[in-house]
Amino acid sequence: MQIIRRHPIILLLVINLVIGIFTFRGYGYSWDEPLFYDYAKSLGYAYSPTEWFSGHFNLENAFGASATDHANRGPAYIVLAQPLVSLAEALGLDQASAWHLINFLTFQLGVYFLYRLARRWMSPEAALGAAALFTWQPLLWGHAFINPKDPPFLVFFSGAMCFGLEMVDDLVQGAKSKAAKLLLASFFLGIATSIRVLGPLAGVLVGVYALGHLKKISLPVLVKYFAGFALLTLLVAFATWPYLWTNPLQKFIEAFGFMSDNPTQLNVLFNGQIYRAYDLPHRYLPVLLVYTLTEPVWFLFAVGLGIGFLRSDQRTRFVLALILLWFLIPVAYVLLRKPPMYDGFRHFLFMLPPVFLFAGFAFEKILELIRPRWATLTLIAVLLAPGVYSSVQLHPYEYAYYNAFAGGTGGAFRTYETEYWLTCYREALLQFDQQAPQGAQVFVKREPYIAAYYAGPNITIRDYRTELKDIQSGDFLLVNTRSNEDRSGFKDAPVVVQVGRAGAVFCMIKQIP
Repeated sequence: MQIIRRHPIILLLVINLVIGIFTFRGYGYSWDEPLFYDYAKSLGYAYSPTEWFSGHFNLENAFGASATDHANRGPAYIVLAQPLVSLAEALGLDQASAWHLINFLTFQLGVYFLYRLARRWMSPEAALGAAALFTWQPLLWGHAFINPKDPPFLVFFSGAMCFGLEMVDDLVQGAKSKAAKLLLASFFLGIATSIRVLGPLAGVLVGVYALGHLKKISLPVLVKYFAGFALLTLLVAFATWPYLWTNPLQKFIEAFGFMSDNPTQLNVLFNGQIYRAYDLPHRYLPVLLVYTLTEPVWFLFAVGLGIGFLRSDQRTRFVLALILLWFLIPVAYVLLRKPPMYDGFRHFLFMLPPVFLFAGFAFEKILELIRPRWATLTLIAVLLAPGVYSSVQLHPYEYAYYNAFAGGTGGAFRTYETEYWLTCYREALLQFDQQAPQGAQVFVKREPYIAAYYAGPNITIRDYRTELKDIQSGDFLLVNTRSNEDRSGFKDAPVVVQVGRAGAVFCMIKQIP
């Protein structure tokens, strides 16, 4: 109990792990997962000494069936996670469940980093409140399982910030642990850089923090130390990104340009209208930030922002300003550059930790002002309740959450994208398998490979887009409601299976009359 009193984050992580272990099998494959995991398996080729010296080594073999889509996407996370996934599969888990478990466990590391950062400025209890508010956001909880791209970037970016700031502190104080912090900061920044080209932003912020200590660190020492930091970071990024191996600088510039532009022709449902991902209005990100986080978040952030800056000394304000820039720079980039966006704002989930760090200052104030303790705990429980309640209500589609300002997920349905990653195919196919006639043919409008993963032996999955000519009366059609796609093509066919939560419909199986 003494350990938990000193480090209450342990209690939160244990609670999360217990819930996750009991629920991870319920999440369906998402749109992006199967091909990305094929990429993960193929990457082993790039690290095989046997293949290196075989005489016919070809790096292209390391990129899998989706090389044109994934080769230039940094694979550092899946390189690290694949051995753990293989172990989970050896213990009896199917591939989807194994990845979902490892993804979720990785996200808990991000929860710990947020808590560790918060402890720089606030009590363990307030830091715990910030971490609980963060981890129990339905949006983040859902993505933690099904998204092997964006939450891992959040985790490693947070780790780079956490250990980077501590690295500078140790350098200033001459601490014995400075070498260890240098290695940790370099590792996490290198992995973050490999996952997303925005990763170096963490290094820039840490570098600015170091420059703020020039009175205590001589410039030559700082330059020498950060040269080592940069070199180690580049080595980690290079080692975990085989795409760069043949021409590191040119390939990185190409990847940077591609990821910055994020080219796509996807349709996006926003405010009841269909837009192209590259033609969304400026209000897209601000609206989703307001609607997809629980109701107390922005109030707590605003209060905590004021408290954090007003109650701090000049040195603390400086580092808090850097933390705020972690959030503001990506927001400014989206508003000014207007890159293509889709799937909510999942590509920018990494900018959310500062919001909850500042909310921690509001929790600190609550702990100071409200007595007795039961009243404090009651108020904090009330602030956390919307996320917990909605996660239970929406499971396993927590990421489709919209708060009461948008009318809830049901109110957002047909107005904003809800279950845009098609994870509902799992539930739809498992239900249909209980009633499917012998030899049932199910035509799938999007991503039939997800449906095939869950279809029973009595069901044949067909691709609606390429095999529409073969559809006959009595066959079945699996459609999703992303961008209201279910309203085109056999829209009046009778529904035999429908999957949804909280008044929103995510996908359905219809029978062709």
